[in-house]
Amino acid sequence: MVNLTLYTVKAVVMLDSEGGRVLAKYFGTDYSSPKDQKAFEKGLYEKTKRAPHGEILLFDNQVVLYRFHEDVFFYIVGMPEENEAMLLVILNAFSDAVSMLLRHQISKRVILENLDLVVLALDETIDEGIVLETDPSAIVARVSKPRENLSDVPLSEQTLIQAYQTAKEKFGTALLK
Repeated sequence: MVNLTLYTVKAVVMLDSEGGRVLAKYFGTDYSSPKDQKAFEKGLYEKTKRAPHGEILLFDNQVVLYRFHEDVFFYIVGMPEENEAMLLVILNAFSDAVSMLLRHQISKRVILENLDLVVLALDETIDEGIVLETDPSAIVARVSKPRENLSDVPLSEQTLIQAYQTAKEKFGTALLK
């Protein structure tokens, strides 16, 4: 009998086309030290760099699903008895959400420029190894909140730019009346 658990993901790793870390989040105690994490990432990159179009492999007694976009590898790592179809759904959800957030420009430069959005998307997808959401549209909706109406925010709580925009909008509507 397989032990059922909510903890399905052991790690999410993003590496560039040369094997350098772009983003990595490990869950659990398997790779607790940075040295262990770097060794795992180096081995993972060496195993997948020759076959960037593959999607699944068994590495270091773990199931790894991966995808390559422009110059970035996306990896989802799970236990060997984990359902590969479920891991694929998680990988698709996260990579599609990142793609939508970055307007389909998934490159190392764009990811690093928008790292806050990518990390938020990861946090909305997986928390401590537990899958929270598998719908990319829902992840994007949670990460990119709509712009609030600045006229409802008191002037004392606005930044200088926001106050300028509010004054500009009020002046423009006053002229039109």
